[in-house]
Amino acid sequence: MASYKVEICGVNTAKLPILKEEEKDALFARIKQGDTAARETYIKGNLRLVLSVIKRFSGNHENVDDLFQIGCIGLIKSIDNFDPTIGVKFSTYAVPMIIGEIRRYLRDNNSIRVSRSLRDTAYKAIHTKEILSKTENKEPTLDEIAAESGISKEDIVFALDAIQSPLSLYDPVYTDGGDTLYVMDQISDKKNREENWVEELSLNDALDRLNERENYILKLRFFEGKTQMEVADEIHISQAQVSRLEKSALKSIRHYLSL
Repeated sequence: MASYKVEICGVNTAKLPILKEEEKDALFARIKQGDTAARETYIKGNLRLVLSVIKRFSGNHENVDDLFQIGCIGLIKSIDNFDPTIGVKFSTYAVPMIIGEIRRYLRDNNSIRVSRSLRDTAYKAIHTKEILSKTENKEPTLDEIAAESGISKEDIVFALDAIQSPLSLYDPVYTDGGDTLYVMDQISDKKNREENWVEELSLNDALDRLNERENYILKLRFFEGKTQMEVADEIHISQAQVSRLEKSALKSIRHYLSL
């Protein structure tokens, strides 16, 4: 893999270490035993995750050093909360949390403002969706909404993201190989095939197919960064039950996405 460099004050990002999967597993086992040196190594070995995320926010005109520091907070929270027994790679778990930490920072600092044109685009897309749903008696696809409204798919997704959930563009699609794709990855790469859009956006359908409790557990664990014990306390079941429900939900999502 070719090295790349992002200008971060005091950090030579071109020479950041890359950990192999077996190294990550061994380090994480030591972290669970309270090994602070292993934790430090694990953090440094995953800083490239933070870099990959902050590059996506370059258009916000934020100080990249600030974004890097905030992203590192998200990374550390991910390490502290990650449970390797759930069968998901650490990067799959960490990236949404890093993104969430940065988005919260940007919101709190009033850096993200929804323009009038974005709101108009979003409302036109929503109105078009409602009309098509009634006339066609089915849920319209993104292609159909774009064709009917005359708005590009990219503009629709960005506009809806701006007025709704700040994480919608970054929803991860879990695959058996552990690699993660995001809706925004497909938007930015116009060379990707149309099928990839369906693949990314289908995660929401997969989540909707879960029962209410499983859906809620995944949101608490992966998007709010809560530990299994914290989730157990919140919904008044045992930690073991949370673990079983979480594994079952992730298995269901993988199965649905593989169809």
